[in-house]
Amino acid sequence: MRSVNFLADNEIELLYCGTEYFPALIAAIDAAQYEIYFETYIFAEDETGQAVRGALMRAAARGVQVRMITDWFGTGRHNVDRLHAQLVEARVEHRIFNPWFRRGMTRTHRKICVVDHGIAFVGGININDDLFCDYDHNIPLAAPRWDFAVAVRGPLVATIQTEAEAQWARQGKLGIFKRISLYRDLRKLNKQANRAMVQAGFVVRDNLRNRVTIQRAYLHALGRARKSVLLANPYFAPGRKFRRALAATAERGVEVVLLIGVGEFWLQDAVAHSFYPKLLAAGVKVVEYHKTQLHAKVAVIDDDWATVGSSNVDGLSLFLNQEANVVVKDAVFARSLRAHIEQAIADGVVVHAHEFANVGRWRRLGYGLAYMGYKLLMRIFAVGKYA
Repeated sequence: MRSVNFLADNEIELLYCGTEYFPALIAAIDAAQYEIYFETYIFAEDETGQAVRGALMRAAARGVQVRMITDWFGTGRHNVDRLHAQLVEARVEHRIFNPWFRRGMTRTHRKICVVDHGIAFVGGININDDLFCDYDHNIPLAAPRWDFAVAVRGPLVATIQTEAEAQWARQGKLGIFKRISLYRDLRKLNKQANRAMVQAGFVVRDNLRNRVTIQRAYLHALGRARKSVLLANPYFAPGRKFRRALAATAERGVEVVLLIGVGEFWLQDAVAHSFYPKLLAAGVKVVEYHKTQLHAKVAVIDDDWATVGSSNVDGLSLFLNQEANVVVKDAVFARSLRAHIEQAIADGVVVHAHEFANVGRWRRLGYGLAYMGYKLLMRIFAVGKYA
């Protein structure tokens, strides 16, 4: 099973929440000398968005080539139009991903920035204020949003750079022969990476060559887990194969803990609740996080496998949207991320099996109907890949 192509000798810095991420991102942009590729799902018009936008404009003003992609749906059609006008006036090259769903339902949910081929940022953090809800910027949060990104230096940056360039090209006018050539170049890059030593890898999900790459990375790591699995995600609605892998891992004696963000969307919570009985029966520990908005998509398996990225463990991320994760094989990095997850678990609420044993008939029916509706929608949007 092909999972992750690793490269050695990278420096991977964990960035916790926007308080660490945005200063590092803006500093890198301000230091740029010739080229920036930038891609995000949400680009808000709040103070954080203004600060990042200002840095990108300053870079363009001093002659740096700045190429930027924002998602039409995630940023909002009115906001993205205003942003586009401002950026173009400031000589920032800007492309809008899939406006009006002209290329189907898929969205770019990736958060990537590459500066001067020297440093790359990948993670789950959108360009918006930590203290306001990401789906409604007028709703304040009780505490800063719980989220992560990584800053990457070393050979892996070239892989991320190539993917960023390919994404930019795909959003422009690209003929069929150029698209085929681009596809071949990316395959060649993957084969070259596979011969390298292990340390860190970059995995993306799209609807062409990497349809299940991120899920495969998780499944491969779960299959090799021997001691513990800590998985934190805001939207838990994976397909049957992923759920069975979690249950099987717990049943063979591995500690499996799911930290799930709840309270944003009733339907999403109901779908996740429909999975609880079987997961709990298999020995999976489920913890719900209520302290603030949990937006991180992170995991630590055993002592040295960790991932940080944009991919949720749900149908949209695993089977439809474009996503990007960094997978790290390093004990020091894994310990650092594990400490954050364990603290969040301590702040969460453990779900016990007996709580669901006595759930009323109508509530059980509601959970089941929510899952059936979600499954139907995902099979339609993801062309039958969700199961």
